[in-house]
Amino acid sequence: MKTRAITGFVFVLVMLAAFFFGPYLFLGFFSLLGLLCLAEFYGLIKTTGIIPQQINGLVLGGIICAAATSFWLDASFTRYFSGLIVLFGVLIFYAELYRKSNKPFPQIAFTFLGVVYTLLPFVFFMAMAFLQKTFDYHLPLGFVLLLWTNDTFAYLSGRQFGKTKLFERHSPKKTWEGFVGGIIASVIVAFVLSTYFQQVSTFHWIIVSLIISIFGTMSDLVESMLKRSINVKDSGSVLPGHGGLLDRFDGLLLAAPLVFIYLYLFSTL
Repeated sequence: MKTRAITGFVFVLVMLAAFFFGPYLFLGFFSLLGLLCLAEFYGLIKTTGIIPQQINGLVLGGIICAAATSFWLDASFTRYFSGLIVLFGVLIFYAELYRKSNKPFPQIAFTFLGVVYTLLPFVFFMAMAFLQKTFDYHLPLGFVLLLWTNDTFAYLSGRQFGKTKLFERHSPKKTWEGFVGGIIASVIVAFVLSTYFQQVSTFHWIIVSLIISIFGTMSDLVESMLKRSINVKDSGSVLPGHGGLLDRFDGLLLAAPLVFIYLYLFSTL
């Protein structure tokens, strides 16, 4: 318990620093986090006997992060990074010709799936900071605070009142009571956030909280489904006492793209 508390405290401090010390640290930290999640995903898939192209996948992920960073901070290099994304995407197919395996296309598929499932959500998350055309950490920070609120109060509500299983086949501990408790707490925090972070209206903050609560929970279930399908308990051991990074950011993976798309399409209406 002590190790878990210390690890959580230090990690939260480091992550908060990434928000407050400018766009370069923000982009660098969350790009690294996305790449570490991608490496963790490839490690999980390897336990099934399918060997994704880990190095090529990580290089492709790094180029995607560099292209996004260039687009937001200095568009002069974006076209070159875009070309490299296409080049490495094609090379992943060619590279499989030289690997001795009877499962070439599953390995190609999981190489790309890792990028889509674990890396691109962090790109969408980082993009929230540039919705106002200049760097503003309030929207992604609000996202994280709402995600933590939902997870924390879903756990507490489920532990105190939980009786009806939400999706027992993939997560026996999750309950409908916990799910509702997380939503209520997130909506309350969204209302409070809207008084401080006024880039979007209270209405939009509440909608964002609902997206995070609903789809963040579904994203958690999807990651649980992945782990159960390959019979592992934790996605990794990089965070002592907490498991892997995917275990900590599973709610972000499917919620972040949806929140970005919602804010991009509707927050200015």
